[in-house]
Amino acid sequence: VQLQASGGGSVQSGGSLRLSCAASGRSLARYAVGWFRQAPGNEREGVSCISPRDDNTYYADSVKGRFTIRRDNAKNTVDLEMNNLKPEDTAIYYCAVDMTLASYTSSYYCNHLFEFDSWGQGTLVTVSS
Repeated sequence: VQLQASGGGSVQSGGSLRLSCAASGRSLARYAVGWFRQAPGNEREGVSCISPRDDNTYYADSVKGRFTIRRDNAKNTVDLEMNNLKPEDTAIYYCAVDMTLASYTSSYYCNHLFEFDSWGQGTLVTVSS
């Protein structure tokens, strides 16, 4: 499956963005999908994941209450709604899919990047103070 991440941009602190992970060639509805981010000099970290296990969701503590992950099966996307953005949210955001149909919890997925075998190209989010 090919993934296309979009929706990044530059906003001021407190602003909002919606990232979208679109897939071609296969429906995302049955798969675990994660959003990760990587800031310069930092390791890639899990931001939010959604598992096919009852579509349970996980959020990193740093984004809990501000970000929402949801599937849009009609558009075959998994979107990340980001509100009240902070300068520390500045990073390249990547979406990824586990194509093996494993059914781990969303928490497990977000803390085990190696489970994802298909990655999008990344979209840059810049938040200024």
